[in-house]
Amino acid sequence: MALGNPFASGPSSLDWSCNVKKSYKVCCLPGDGIGPEIIAEGKKVLAAVGAKAGVEFACEDALIGGAAIDATGDPLPDATLEAAKASDAVLLASVGGPKWDSTDPNAPRPEQGLLRIRKGLGLYTNLRPVKIYDALAGASTLRPEVIKGVDLVIVRELTGGLYFGRRERFYDEEGAGANGGRGQRAYDTLEYREYEVERIARQAFEAARKRKNKVTSVDKRNVLETSRMWREIVHRVHDEEYPDVELEDLLVDNTAMQLINRPADFDVVVTENMFGDILSDEAAQITGSLGMLASASLGDGVSLFEPSAGSAPDIAGKGIANPLAQILSVGMMLTYAFGMVEEAGWIEAAVERVLNEGWRTRDIADENTPADHVLGTSAMGDKVVAAL
Repeated sequence: MALGNPFASGPSSLDWSCNVKKSYKVCCLPGDGIGPEIIAEGKKVLAAVGAKAGVEFACEDALIGGAAIDATGDPLPDATLEAAKASDAVLLASVGGPKWDSTDPNAPRPEQGLLRIRKGLGLYTNLRPVKIYDALAGASTLRPEVIKGVDLVIVRELTGGLYFGRRERFYDEEGAGANGGRGQRAYDTLEYREYEVERIARQAFEAARKRKNKVTSVDKRNVLETSRMWREIVHRVHDEEYPDVELEDLLVDNTAMQLINRPADFDVVVTENMFGDILSDEAAQITGSLGMLASASLGDGVSLFEPSAGSAPDIAGKGIANPLAQILSVGMMLTYAFGMVEEAGWIEAAVERVLNEGWRTRDIADENTPADHVLGTSAMGDKVVAAL
């Protein structure tokens, strides 16, 4: 059984090492695009850590996304969800691609599989750390003095909001077309309940207590009623339970600007589902590549770990994808699912060592990178294993 959420009240993840078992079952979801290539490197590193630590990781693949649609017609087959629930953790690579794009609202989409597994596992919190590696500072499009010291985490509510609200589309409605004629109309519903905001706020404040003790709560209070409720509840939770933590409020559009203007000033950023989806990708680009950023989706049971980048169908099958975010996701899995904090540190140190030695994949290489130091997907995984 997976360990509890490390950001919940109670002992920190550093206190869990005594709970480490000798074997764990991992449900692996390669998905689409570059997914099978990068998850292979994650498994490779996981096996090497297991051999070194004396822990067995039993990895079993299952279908999700476009691959599942092709095989079963369903982006999340029942067998996959059952396998995920029966595991100690889920390791996901990527879903989606133009092959399955459609304007037909009744056509299955790969992304539906991701939304459904989050809901099915009760994964209401997404953590996306954003940290600058000194060796990659030049990969960022921002000036070195702007990104120096960037170390933040975005805490995103994951099972509410627009992505899970009621939606409908009408195709031939009177008055919806030009000049009052017939046309299309659609709506999506943004909805939150008090308990959903309370629990994500607590996650953020707990995280801040273990970091730099500051939370930035992001909303659109000047327009949205859900945001007005969000801010009221976040402040109540803060005042009653976490008065020692610094709290600031920012509107989402201002946050988008300040992440570029002063990214090093942020510590923990907490926000609702869609805002978090957008801002986390923006924050990721501060580092210069989405291929470097891992994420964890947590609830009260089995957790899911995945890289922040997409399926990159344009480079799928070419063996050039950056596997480091997938490998760092394995590190997050060791920490948050298994309590193996020391072993997670091995992975983080190995990745940093490889980067400091000048090894790069194509997306993080620059004009100063020697051609013989630009590696493919598998070779980069081998370098990380050798550095453990």
